[in-house]
Amino acid sequence: MRVYRLAGLGALVCAAAALMTSGAFAQTEITITEGRIAATPVAISTFLGSTEQEAEIARDITEVARADLESSDLFASIEERRFRERIDNPNRLPDFDAWRSINAQALVTGRLFDVDENTIRVEFRLWDIFAAKQLFGLELATQRKYWRRLAHIIADKVYERLSGESGYFDSKVSFVSETGSKGARKKQLILMDQDGANARPLSTDEDLVLTPRFSPTGEEVVYLSYEDGTPRVYILSLETGRKGVVGSFPGLSFAPRFSPDGRYVVMSLQAGSNSDIHVFDLRTRESRQLTDSLSINTSPSYSPDGSRIAFESDRGGNQQIYVMNSDGTKPRRISFGKGRYASPVWSPRGDWIAFIKQLRGEFFIGVMSPEGEHERLLARGYHNEGPAWSPNGRVLMFFRDTPGETGGPHLWRVGVNGDNARHIPTSTFASDPSWSPLLHDIETPEG
Repeated sequence: MRVYRLAGLGALVCAAAALMTSGAFAQTEITITEGRIAATPVAISTFLGSTEQEAEIARDITEVARADLESSDLFASIEERRFRERIDNPNRLPDFDAWRSINAQALVTGRLFDVDENTIRVEFRLWDIFAAKQLFGLELATQRKYWRRLAHIIADKVYERLSGESGYFDSKVSFVSETGSKGARKKQLILMDQDGANARPLSTDEDLVLTPRFSPTGEEVVYLSYEDGTPRVYILSLETGRKGVVGSFPGLSFAPRFSPDGRYVVMSLQAGSNSDIHVFDLRTRESRQLTDSLSINTSPSYSPDGSRIAFESDRGGNQQIYVMNSDGTKPRRISFGKGRYASPVWSPRGDWIAFIKQLRGEFFIGVMSPEGEHERLLARGYHNEGPAWSPNGRVLMFFRDTPGETGGPHLWRVGVNGDNARHIPTSTFASDPSWSPLLHDIETPEG
């Protein structure tokens, strides 16, 4: 038996046991390529509960897991009215012919049990319809108030097994909430689930805050604040709510980004009409300048292995994207298309660099390889800004402004293949998203 510990942001998922897991990969697998692919039909039978209370929670968990998988564009959920078999025992072999007849390639079944005031337990199974076998089964338990995390984890496990890549549903997004008139906006840090649920404030709206960034562990957020008129970088523990000062950096206009190991933060500091990129050691409190040119060098972002930094510079006459070694050596330009390029952000997978492109009065969210090849524009609109990667590097979140006195920014997301741009609902205007790492950790003890 494998025992899982799934934790993050104060929500400890207590245990999970493998149930009759098949050792081989199934025939129902998705190969993710750079092109667009047809969504895989998946049937998700509403989870069962032995009491009315359990059945209600089970329905909620099923709906969230369904919505997660559908939002990925890799899966199409088959409507239950088309089902030709009613699942009344999720532990029994399904009628595979009945599911083949509605073109289901995979089936998810599950049930709740041992629900009390504080705890819920869920077991679920993923079935390969064409191979007529179970792919895996898991049992999960957590505090009852974290039932949405169970749903996200279920969706992640299905995504991972069918796609061969890690999921991204059990993750958080931090963003800047904006309220008030357009000329006098109040800004507040908010934390929410990646689908927009469970939003809660991380700061008050009394101070100007900008550009939150998650630490590599997802346990802290750094952000820029002007609490007393001076730009300071703060680090906030999401577990304890404690806030500390990273440093005061005159000339800083955006919060820094972490190195992958969490030891350094990289930032751009302005001096006169120029700005240069600096790295700050969080242990020694020492900083080092990485660029030195009569130009604007800004928006640095580490590669996942920490060996390189992508940044924006106008040293060639207008805004373009450059890549250099993390010690500042060997800078080279990688963007050569028409228009201006800004705000590069390296994918967690290392295969893409996201950017903003301005061309003929329009703003695009795009990606290109770290070598500057295979440029692809994913979304266009009025002031598309602030790209942020999902933990698995398959989805980008950004914000899009709307013009006019009553307009303001809203959060959007789009797949790396350019499919299915979606608006993320928030109760206020929202900007500057930052996406956390995947929250659940998996540990397999010896024996």
